[in-house]
Amino acid sequence: MKILLLLAVLVPTHFICCQAAWADSTKQKLSIETLDDRLIVRFGELEIAHYVFQDPEVPRPYFAHVKTRGGTQATRNHPPVEGQDKTDHKTIHPGIWMAFGDLDGEDFWRNKVSIQHVKFIETPHASDNSASFVEEKRYLASDGTEVCREIFHWTIYSLDDGFLMEWNATFSSQREFYFGDQEEMGLGVRVATPVAEKNGGLLRDSKGRKKAKRIWSNAARWCDYRGTIGEQTVGMSLLCHPENFRSSWMHARDYGFMAANPFGRKAMHKGEESKIIVKPGESLHLRF
Repeated sequence: MKILLLLAVLVPTHFICCQAAWADSTKQKLSIETLDDRLIVRFGELEIAHYVFQDPEVPRPYFAHVKTRGGTQATRNHPPVEGQDKTDHKTIHPGIWMAFGDLDGEDFWRNKVSIQHVKFIETPHASDNSASFVEEKRYLASDGTEVCREIFHWTIYSLDDGFLMEWNATFSSQREFYFGDQEEMGLGVRVATPVAEKNGGLLRDSKGRKKAKRIWSNAARWCDYRGTIGEQTVGMSLLCHPENFRSSWMHARDYGFMAANPFGRKAMHKGEESKIIVKPGESLHLRF
């Protein structure tokens, strides 16, 4: 069986990370530590994820150093290690992130503008089998004005064979704004280098399609990326919530990247250009 790293992103999606085998960890508990620039999530003594909300090199919050219950890293090294990892997109693909290539005409995906941490509305906390936080972020345009705010609810659960992350994001503003149509939109994941399809890994989706070329641009309920690290099979699954405003098209690449994109209809060659307008007093809710 694979390493289960289940992540749920509520734009809507679930994300699972799992590993085939590890030492007995049934008594380990989840905990979360708050530092000046990040949260550190632990399973027992093992650090299983960093949520970085202040980084001078990456102007948006992200998860990095995501690991399985057995301690195998499921996301690419951040920053990528020369000679070990492909070093492309080193500040754009830090691990797991949500961003948009066209949000009110601004490019938050390629870090042309910034997504700023405002505060934790709910103090990061943990019980035995889960940890969570609620964060407020603001999206700033190139002229410094505010495009919108996001309320981000995040929870991780310890399962028998891995972890499940739930991602719930709500976007609103006092002015009208829109989500445009581009290939790089939504929830993105960069898997560990050995897991990439180019290195022997396997991509598949809920429709039974396999490999990046067949999966790219097609709608699916979930997308799974798995491969071998050492003697372990490691995998991450991205699941889209059925109550999202629209199905997500999968952006999949053989070098170790996948994303769920509910906005890029024309970019994904599936119809006319999409423009999702959010008016004052309204909100857009995404779940994964």
